[in-house]
Amino acid sequence: MGGRDGMIRSIRYSGDWSDAALLAECLHRAGLGEAAARRRAESFSRVAAALARDAPRAEPWHGLVVPGRIEVLGKHTDYAGGRTMVVAAEQGFALLVRPRTDPRVRVIDAGWGQEVAFALDAELVPRRGHWSNYPMTVARRLARNFALPLVGADIAVASDLPPAAGMSSSSALVVAIFLALAEVNRLADRPEFRASIRSLTDLAGYLATVENGQTFGTLPGDRGVGTFGGSEDHTAILCAQPGHLSQYRYCPVRLEQLIPMPKEHVFAVAVSGVVAEKTGAAMERYNAASRRVGQIVQAWRAATGRNDVYLADILAQGLQARSQLESILRGSAYPDASAEALLARLHHFLIENEELQPAAADALRRGDLAEFGRVVDASQEAAERLLGNQVPETVVLARTARQLGAAAASAFGAGFGGGVWALVHRDHLKPFVRAWGDAYLSQFPQHAQRAAFLVTEAGPPAFRLTP
Repeated sequence: MGGRDGMIRSIRYSGDWSDAALLAECLHRAGLGEAAARRRAESFSRVAAALARDAPRAEPWHGLVVPGRIEVLGKHTDYAGGRTMVVAAEQGFALLVRPRTDPRVRVIDAGWGQEVAFALDAELVPRRGHWSNYPMTVARRLARNFALPLVGADIAVASDLPPAAGMSSSSALVVAIFLALAEVNRLADRPEFRASIRSLTDLAGYLATVENGQTFGTLPGDRGVGTFGGSEDHTAILCAQPGHLSQYRYCPVRLEQLIPMPKEHVFAVAVSGVVAEKTGAAMERYNAASRRVGQIVQAWRAATGRNDVYLADILAQGLQARSQLESILRGSAYPDASAEALLARLHHFLIENEELQPAAADALRRGDLAEFGRVVDASQEAAERLLGNQVPETVVLARTARQLGAAAASAFGAGFGGGVWALVHRDHLKPFVRAWGDAYLSQFPQHAQRAAFLVTEAGPPAFRLTP
């Protein structure tokens, strides 16, 4: 973005966008595995055809590769100021961007054959419940945060991320559209950008507020897309390191540690087929988990007169503060949350953030996969018992993966559907994935059309392809 230090990596590509072999070689050098590089190169071929269909190439097109992510640990902890352990997936978006001379934005989905067009306008009204909500929300926020004039772009995208599967396809689209519009407007060179966004982790934090509607630094917020999430997804997409699990803490975003991937192991991912869309009733269930954290903090502030903002800040004050908070919550209730519900939400955060993640990191650093597996099992159990964001399908997938020999397995993402990851030795990968799929569909044949089973390394974060 504008060549600023700390922003996304830029890779020079001098070939044609339809030259899949040459592009795959470039993408492999950039950090994607050979199979993933071939898939992404094929996506660029489709994207280039879609963008070239209606007009000749007037200027060089810039390419972007934007991955999804896997949340290894850290269920609903980021927006509370906690930590998560994440990797960037090899599945994701391929984009080509062509600048315009007017403030119009046109987004072509080359995979689905759909197209939307809208203006960079601070009063833009996105279409809730439609995929265009995400690019339109980005456009509206840019028009509110950055001085005119702004130019639009023709953007063509293709993705091999399964939608509503827990791999952050929606956040990846937010990041991708922002990077495309930032590129053509050289936003990183603007004073209002520099005043609030000084690093890649700052950018991840800002893009989370684009999605959740909050203000970031001097950049005022708005309605967002309607979900009250944190910045885990955006951080993984922009900052995760290939070959490593990245442990970040949030509010603000900062790196705690990088942990090498266990030797000879990769991630298998099962997409349950239960749609985990953040719309309608699913969005309300997701927002309830976030809202209860806010209610816990609100109860603390009312009882103590303190102005702590995040749950993690309260707990960082020591065991006495934790005991006091529990006592406060036993006498607190809201119309949509009993004292028992608030205490369960608190205890989930304590287990997931304060106990299990440090234990998991220690086990991985020692190379003790048996202990790592036990820690992850405890995280899955806490999600089922205390967080309440699991469905029978994700419970079965996690347990079946362990029975089939996975070193560890857990549901991830927002929950209420979505996916499950399993850490598997490469020598056993193909028979494992086949047996996992067969076992799952024998119990849930109704999901045969939507369920999918993927494989990914810990891949590279988003990067730019510059002609």
